[in-house]
Amino acid sequence: MTLEILTHPLLQGVRHGFFTRKGGASSGLFSGLNCGRRSTDQSEMVALNRGRVAQAMGVTPATLATVKQVHSADVVTLRAGADLEAIGKTEADGIVTDQPGIAIAVLTADCQPVLLADAQAGVIGAAHAGWRGALAGVLEATVDAMRALGATEIRAVIGPTISQRAYEVGEELLDQFLAEDPDYHRFFSGGPNGRPMFDLPSFGLSRLRAAGVEAEWSRHCTYSDPERFFSYRRSTHEGQVDYGRLISAIAL
Repeated sequence: MTLEILTHPLLQGVRHGFFTRKGGASSGLFSGLNCGRRSTDQSEMVALNRGRVAQAMGVTPATLATVKQVHSADVVTLRAGADLEAIGKTEADGIVTDQPGIAIAVLTADCQPVLLADAQAGVIGAAHAGWRGALAGVLEATVDAMRALGATEIRAVIGPTISQRAYEVGEELLDQFLAEDPDYHRFFSGGPNGRPMFDLPSFGLSRLRAAGVEAEWSRHCTYSDPERFFSYRRSTHEGQVDYGRLISAIAL
């Protein structure tokens, strides 16, 4: 099966892709294109999957750069001569670069994968933004790091993520958001079980646009489309012991 790579016109002119689970070598719970090294999938299969992604992005496996994601607001800037193997062990949730020949990528399984670019300035970014990272400011930090490299007209696309209709949360999460800003109440609605339903992609779009970035969501829900996407929440609801990780990548 060939890879399925979702692109968006807002990032036209920049190599990018939100990869679905199709076209991978993994099997079982991870069936498809699982790119998560921290999953319990066979490491050989993960390496093969990441190699296919690198080839599709026009880079080598060694120059497909990711970080150790920890739901933070920390961002790594890749400069000329960066040690990408060491970067892969660095705890962060955003990556930016102005270096050609490197594809930067994030892994997700319900959280927001965000790809950013200023094609004119030759600066790109990628961010992993779950509710913790988004609330902490990872999107703004990624934008700031891109601007430090000379970006001025940044465009961003939020890829496949969990949609509001599938994202029931606890009152404590709602309280945490309202403590930050009472206006954040608009990102929550009442659910069928009387618990709040959180609109993660709308929150991400709001933060990006407030930072002066033109942004859109691809409108793909990870939870609701098991044939195409891995989902942490869906795997939990189904009683599975682990889950695959999707990859989203961008390169100059």
